[in-house]
Amino acid sequence: MEPETAGDPTSDQKWVRSSLRTLSQRLKEAGHTVSPPTVGRVLKTLDYALHVNAKKIEARAHHPDRPAQFAYIAQQRQAFTEAGQPIISVDTKKKELIGVFKNAGRAWSQEAEAVNVHDFRGDATGRAVPYGIYDLTHNQGTVYVGSSGDTAQFAVDAIARWWQTQGQDAFPQAEELLILADGGGSNDCRSRLWKQQIQEHLCNGLGLRVTVAHYPTGCSKWNPIEHRVFGPISLNWAGKPLRTVETMLAYIRGTTTTTGLEVHAERLDGVYPTGQRLSDREMKALQMRKHDVCPAWNYTISPCSGAAMNPAAMPSNREVIV
Repeated sequence: MEPETAGDPTSDQKWVRSSLRTLSQRLKEAGHTVSPPTVGRVLKTLDYALHVNAKKIEARAHHPDRPAQFAYIAQQRQAFTEAGQPIISVDTKKKELIGVFKNAGRAWSQEAEAVNVHDFRGDATGRAVPYGIYDLTHNQGTVYVGSSGDTAQFAVDAIARWWQTQGQDAFPQAEELLILADGGGSNDCRSRLWKQQIQEHLCNGLGLRVTVAHYPTGCSKWNPIEHRVFGPISLNWAGKPLRTVETMLAYIRGTTTTTGLEVHAERLDGVYPTGQRLSDREMKALQMRKHDVCPAWNYTISPCSGAAMNPAAMPSNREVIV
């Protein structure tokens, strides 16, 4: 059910893309003859159920290549898993105002906690930008909380920091990395800077060959980090004001699930200016190969030949604070 499952990042609700008949047919093709009613009974034991209509449809029409991309992502995940190579799901969680502001949800208490009437940014002590990385193999999440722009530089810095502090120890023999990402935001599939930063910091700097697979537009809820990490985090701090960054980090670190999820959290301070551009000439210098299937969403970037690899090298204007 893993590749068929999506979830609401602000609740524990999950749903599947395919019908019982389709799931039954796929199981039959895999050598398990199971009727659709039996599939339904099994789903109920996994906490799935039939529900009435809910507003979950994106405003934009579905892309015609959407089914092909979902199938290709599943193939990529299987190939990397069988090869013992790391797979991470990444995304930026909703930016949060730090201060005495209302936080959605309810919490048990003897009386309601008083917060500001209005969510004016001028009343905040800062704005937190949480970028999440979910290690699918080990069911571990890491969230880097910045205070500057949600840019491609910030996203790649977070991934590079994760690899240096956790990834390379968890996968000592790794030569490749699969990144599952949304199609927009700081890891936009159209962003030249995102690709250039991967080339510079992950490929040339860390010696990794990086494959990126983007979910189609409007499909962010199928990105595993949304319902595996961001959902539990939102539930853990529901109804509790994020008065300080330290309070926010504590709630993130305290997030667990019955499936054994562990979440690490750090601050990743630094200046990440927006509006940076990459020229056509710089793009041509990238060692990037687009895949035959949905090439706008799937590509592999390799280290440049003769690149000086320095895992400790990070731009000097960025600082990690535990």
